[in-house]
Amino acid sequence: MDSFSGLESFVRAADLQSFARAGRDLGISASAVGKNVARLEAQMGVRLFHRTTRQVRLTAEGAMFHERCRRILDELGDARAMLQDAVAAPRGRLRVSLPTIGYRFLLPILPAFKARYPEIELDLDFNDQLVDVIAESVDVAIRSGELVDSQLVARRLGPFSFVLAASPAYLAQHGVPQVPADLARHSCLRYKFVTDGKIEDWDLPGLPPQLPPGLICNNMEAMLGAAVAGLGIAYMPDFLARDALRRGELQRVLAPHLVRQGQFSALWPSSRQLSPKVRAFVDFASEHMFKDDVPQTSRD
Repeated sequence: MDSFSGLESFVRAADLQSFARAGRDLGISASAVGKNVARLEAQMGVRLFHRTTRQVRLTAEGAMFHERCRRILDELGDARAMLQDAVAAPRGRLRVSLPTIGYRFLLPILPAFKARYPEIELDLDFNDQLVDVIAESVDVAIRSGELVDSQLVARRLGPFSFVLAASPAYLAQHGVPQVPADLARHSCLRYKFVTDGKIEDWDLPGLPPQLPPGLICNNMEAMLGAAVAGLGIAYMPDFLARDALRRGELQRVLAPHLVRQGQFSALWPSSRQLSPKVRAFVDFASEHMFKDDVPQTSRD
């Protein structure tokens, strides 16, 4: 402990070039700072400061030692903060960025999350634009696809499947496709990515060279609505179509030919310490998101 007091007094006095100011900063007297530094100098066998009645100035040896000591104290401060965070209850505002359809897989698990972590205030941003997680101070982003930014850390949350679906009325009028090639005779509802304007590919073997574009839109909820309204066949994530399929508003087609799976991940800046609130959210999402069972809200 004496060595630590000496290091702390030395670094603070070097930063402020004054024993008196260092003492006020540390909450001890100037003489105590001087004694701590003198004890450290005796232990090291080298003079660290040139002292005058008005100021203290680092010696050449002191300047080299100060650089190392500053690094040590910074690391110690980080370690102390990490330990305090580890035992602290997760709390505070948590900024989460998700795609527009993210509410479909997030909202069902939120009651249980809020029951477990009542002191976390969620700030949810549903946006299909490419968000700069670091520049916009986002705590966690949930995105599909592979991680391409080396400044971010990713944790997979779980896979999802794709479905082709149309309304019973549409299929009664136009027939049910039996193989992917049959889609050449159907109205195909296509999704256009907001980020780059590309049309999403339908990942099925045996597709016709061109799919008839019954409708193109950059909003998956609108595409879902168009399919329910009988405008054609849509290719979409299973969690988006689930409620409409359950209510009988949509009917799956070509299910045996759909083998592609998508992947959502939680992303956060690699340069930031994983705070309790971020860890709590990512762990909970990884445990419950894209699972069939909705978590219970009991805290037991």
